Amino acid sequence: MIGLISATAAGAAARDRLAAAWPERTRVYEGPVRDAVRAAFAQCEQVVCFLATGAVVRLLAPLLGDKTTDPGVVCVDEGGRFAVSLLGGHGGGANELAREVAELTGALPVVTTATDAVDLPGLDTLGLPVEGAVAAVSRALLDGGPVALRAEVAWPLPALPVTDADAEPGQGGETGGYTVLVTDRDVEPGPREVLLRPPTLVVGVGASKGAPADEVLALIGGTLAEAGLSVTSVAELATVDAKSKEPGLLAAAERLGVPLVTHPAEELARIDVPNPSAAPLAAVGTPSVAEAAALAGGGELVVPKRKSAASPAMATCAVVRRPGRGRLAVVGLGPGARDLLTPRARAELRRAAVLVGLDQYVDQIRDLLRPGTRVLESGLGAEEERARTAVAEARAGRAVALIGSGDAGVYAMASPALAEASHDIDVVGVPGVTAALAAGAILGAPLGHDHVSISLSDLHTPWEVIERRVRAAAEADLVVTFYNPRSRGRDWQLPKALAVLGEHRDPGTPVGVVRNASRADESSRLTTLGALDPAWVDMMTVVTVGNTATREIAGRMVTPRGYRWQEEPR
Repeated sequence: MIGLISATAAGAAARDRLAAAWPERTRVYEGPVRDAVRAAFAQCEQVVCFLATGAVVRLLAPLLGDKTTDPGVVCVDEGGRFAVSLLGGHGGGANELAREVAELTGALPVVTTATDAVDLPGLDTLGLPVEGAVAAVSRALLDGGPVALRAEVAWPLPALPVTDADAEPGQGGETGGYTVLVTDRDVEPGPREVLLRPPTLVVGVGASKGAPADEVLALIGGTLAEAGLSVTSVAELATVDAKSKEPGLLAAAERLGVPLVTHPAEELARIDVPNPSAAPLAAVGTPSVAEAAALAGGGELVVPKRKSAASPAMATCAVVRRPGRGRLAVVGLGPGARDLLTPRARAELRRAAVLVGLDQYVDQIRDLLRPGTRVLESGLGAEEERARTAVAEARAGRAVALIGSGDAGVYAMASPALAEASHDIDVVGVPGVTAALAAGAILGAPLGHDHVSISLSDLHTPWEVIERRVRAAAEADLVVTFYNPRSRGRDWQLPKALAVLGEHRDPGTPVGVVRNASRADESSRLTTLGALDPAWVDMMTVVTVGNTATREIAGRMVTPRGYRWQEEPR
């Protein structure tokens, strides 16, 4: 919950706008400001004060405890100009809250946390349990000092400006450098080491009816300790559906802070395990519960079935290491203008450790990448190679962004990448403003009714197929946007396509020609089907041909939506 506090009418107005926008997330604190701050600080995870920063500092000073438990506090001046992350930037989430508040109120976010100021991800903001010398290693990253990254288990981390990715665990403390160790082992961090513990472990559990939670927890804890594995890397407990409401299992999962995931008995019965048994087969319909449930999502069995120490034993468990899934974000950059790059696309660029893209597109957004991002760029004509590279990097467990112009799913990188990708990686599509939409906005409203986009490039599609599609669009009276309309080596396809459309449309049909939509050298012209000169067109151009209803109105290209009321007499 976010506590909202104000002292003046101007502050209250801003406070109430925030409360209206986030009704489920916020609570307004009325009354004397000192009492309101004290109450919100004790009761909320985050606080937004519409007050002067000096006043808030004095009010907070006697309340401060520990950075790991204090709420995040954001201070907004009464003029609504600045949203200042004042306290708990990382641990309390105040940095991100300041950005959210600023976006909503039109203020400027002010974040002074060192890592955020230079666009580095904080080691304590990666969503993983973290231990060790966080401040010292973060300082070394900021200073460009020797920091080694050692990943014992693959996990899709964002970019970190490390100097060595091959150091042995503990080497940082021994050589005077620093180490970030990604591990699920139960080890202590060295004096100059940070441990990141990804949730790679699945504990399969079987239990007799009424098995006590303490017995289940003791079994799990002892099993992990004996195997040298960390309980903080447990992602879930897994069992058979028949045990979904077993109180001891539910309580054990709750105390571990992980979900209890269940699987049908028939699914578990199909999984090969080293230690099947007749007892669970008779009881719940599968020869294995603990091992099979742990293996149900794939992975490596690192601890076979074990029984609890009680007599009689009422619980069993097995442990599987499930590798981290790589993440491939296919990102559309829009038509070129920075303000048409979506916030989601920006976020994915910042999240990626590896960026794959066409060299000229990489140049457009290179300044948005975090320090340490590995860039794999190539030239025109290497689309399939880039797709294969991006998928291979994701399969290695990395966070990858594959970029394309416009929308990555429209004549761009999404289709070749997804043709290569399989179920072993996570794929995220990030939409972008397409060339057709950018050109349409410049021209007016040419896409106001049914429309189609057709690429005139016959490098991968036979011309006979392209011509058939153009003819179908012409016969269906659809507005047509031509992508890849003309190049030095392909100069006859556009005239041929226009001739096909001309068989069904008047020479006076409006046609819009837009080159480099939204970029610094943007140009556009509105002409007609009969007057269009193909020499005006190149590969950076989008050509939009209207249908029989499209008109030029006040110098703009408009395709009527066809509302019935527009046809009725007034």
